[in-house]
Amino acid sequence: MKSLETKHTDMAHFEIERKFLIAMPDRGMLESFPGASRLDMTQTYLKCGEGDSRRVRKSSSGRSIIYTLTSKKHITNIRRIEDEKEISRSEYESLLSEADPDKRSIIKTRYRIPYEGNMLEIDIYSFWDDRATLEIELESEDARYVIPPWINVIKEVTEDPRYTNSSLAGMLAREKRTDIICFF
Repeated sequence: MKSLETKHTDMAHFEIERKFLIAMPDRGMLESFPGASRLDMTQTYLKCGEGDSRRVRKSSSGRSIIYTLTSKKHITNIRRIEDEKEISRSEYESLLSEADPDKRSIIKTRYRIPYEGNMLEIDIYSFWDDRATLEIELESEDARYVIPPWINVIKEVTEDPRYTNSSLAGMLAREKRTDIICFF
């Protein structure tokens, strides 16, 4: 498995991706794929305007820790303008004071796996035992992609705003128990 690996552009770009709700995959299998990387993440959403999102993220892999600030502007459910930059630990801690009080931090483990010319990002959340999400980053909205046969897709959620991480963070804040978030 590779060490800490994230995409940091320090400039705005289009994020184009498809998102799927999937049955919980075998973590050992995910870690065994050639080129796979694992990141433990905590992302906290910050106060911002309607239709936009801002978050800070702490990503760790072993002893390596990276802090990022990301802003996203919704264009379509598949396409967003994303501006992501690496920040210092002190900037991260300072920005936490801007946390949106209507959202809880999302804690997840991300597995990045190259597959058939695309990067698969499988997120395993602390609040689900039986499901996870798969995101496939694409070059264009009509780009070809292949879902591996070892992934059990429950349904595509690209067009369902309830499955954005920002929405999940809001649901967590509204729920008394974190294990009851279920939309299907």
